[in-house]
Parts: sequence; C-alpha cells; structure tokens
Amino acid sequence: MCTAATYKTKDFYIGRTLDYELSYGEEVTVTPRNYPFRFRHAGELKSHYAIIGMAFVAGGYPLYYDGVNEKGLGMAGLNFVGNAVYQDALPDVPAETDQVAQFEFIPWILAQCATVDDARTKLATLRLLKTPFSEQLPAAQLHWIIADRDECIVVESMADGLHVYDNPVGVMTNNPPFPNQMFALNNYPGVSRKQPDASFAGVLPLQAYSRGMGGLGIPGDLSSQSRFVKVAFTKLSSLSGDDERSSVSQFFHILGSVDQQRGCCEVAEDKYEITIYTSCCNATKGIYYYTTYDNHQIHAVDMHHEDLDGSELRRYPVELEGEVKWVN
Repeated sequence: MCTAATYKTKDFYIGRTLDYELSYGEEVTVTPRNYPFRFRHAGELKSHYAIIGMAFVAGGYPLYYDGVNEKGLGMAGLNFVGNAVYQDALPDVPAETDQVAQFEFIPWILAQCATVDDARTKLATLRLLKTPFSEQLPAAQLHWIIADRDECIVVESMADGLHVYDNPVGVMTNNPPFPNQMFALNNYPGVSRKQPDASFAGVLPLQAYSRGMGGLGIPGDLSSQSRFVKVAFTKLSSLSGDDERSSVSQFFHILGSVDQQRGCCEVAEDKYEITIYTSCCNATKGIYYYTTYDNHQIHAVDMHHEDLDGSELRRYPVELEGEVKWVN
C-alpha cells in the first residue's frame, strides 16, 4: 500500500511512498506545456501547465503515480482496493460534463488547474470512468490527494458517487474511506510529543522507565489505518528549518516513519510489500526528489532545467542502487 503527506515551511512540499511487491519501471517524467494530451473522452489538450512526477510511460503516454505542476499544485493516487468504483462512458452527456478515464485523472487535473480551488471547479462536473489504458493495464482502484500550499482535499469515486473531502491533516493512506480514517484519530486524543504523565488513572504514581516516550500509544503496524495515524502524528509534530535542505530532509523523515521493510508484510507466498520509492516534491520550485529501497541517497530533478515549452516527454530512470561511502 502507500502513504502520502504534505508539508509546508518556506515552500510547499507533497510526496508519497509507493509500497508494493514489484516495480513497473517508473521514471521521473517531465511533461512540457505543449505535449498533446489526447484524452479518451474529453478531447485533446494541446497546451497546458508543465508537470513533473513519477510515471510509468506506456506507448509514449505518462501514467503518473504522483506529481506537481508549474503552478504549485500537487496530486498523488493511492490504492483504494474494494472501495473504488468508476462509471461507464456515456455517448451523450451535457456539454459542461467532463468524462475522464481513471488513468488520465492526474494529468487532467495538473494540466489545467493552478490551485485546489480550480480543481474543485473541475471536479463539480466530472464523471470518472472505468475505461482502461489497455487490456494489459486495467483501471487501478485508487483514490487521490490534491493539495497546494493553502488547501488539501481527497477525492474518492465510490458506488454512491464522487466524493470530495477537505483534508485538514494533509495525509492520506489507503482503506478505509477517508472519513473513517479521520474518525480513527478520535482514538488518540491524548497523544503528545511530550513525556507522558507518570501515573495510572491520574492517581497511582508510576516510574518513568525511559526517555523518548513522545507519541506513546500510537500504532506501529503496517496497516493503512495505523500508517495514517502514525504519519499524521509525525507530520503535525514535525519541526525543521525552512531552508531547502532542512525541509526536504525532514519530509523524508516524516514518510520514513511508515517505511515498509522487506519481510514484514507478506501479500502472497514469497511476495512482500516494500517501500519501492519515496518522493518529495517541492511544489513551489518544481523539484522532484526521491529515494528508493536500496538507495537512500536523495536524487533530484528540476523541471525548470528542462525546455518547458517543448512537446516531448523528458524521462529520467530511477537510480535503484546506492553506494557505500568509505571514510577510512
């Protein structure tokens, strides 16, 4: 499964972990302003905002997992298996209605929207469709986080329609649906970064046996609900400088609190989920940072070092293996 989070210091950051048992060969991909998006049901978009993010490129088309655009809007799609339901395409819909295939949703939003408020406007007339990219790549069951430096929302397409929720914590994982994830925070009303009161029931004195007991009582397992609570606490408690190095470092530590290690989460016989990559996008500056499971060196791609007025995708393969820096 996966975890997404936002963070704001001097700049605004959004990123995610991709937790899965295998990689599809994703690459950091820059889509310039004049790359033509030919949407299956919503026509062609010849000119748009530039986008940078992680994508699996199939047939020359960027299937984005997450990304930001040049205006500072970020978006990520996370697994929502068992709850995601999309609609069938209709031949006749009102002119103001947009029918968008699920795999097109991230570029459809990031190509046209500068803010969350813009995205809300587009979502008001959206029908999200089950149209697959191809027979080999059926529609994934996802929900999405969309954020800028001022707002954050979650979008879920379910059997009873399309839901758009305000997200005051700026965090999202997988199941259950977002309102249930938020409600679960009610189980941890006293969690704090401070040392806990050394008493039982406020009456019986106890002996504090350790330092470093901040966050006492929050869950530590790998379930999506537990990861939501853990990363929400970590993100909301986080402190860092507002310079780029400090902010990026802290963001990776926030998502690192819910890393998945090989062997801890078996999803099938001899198959284990791991954190394949972790991303951190400086949405303000258009810089995409990432680490991988076997390479914790932070790599960066700056969209503004590319020709953003071009029409061809710019792709950077992910650096999977790191090196040990010997010091003696």
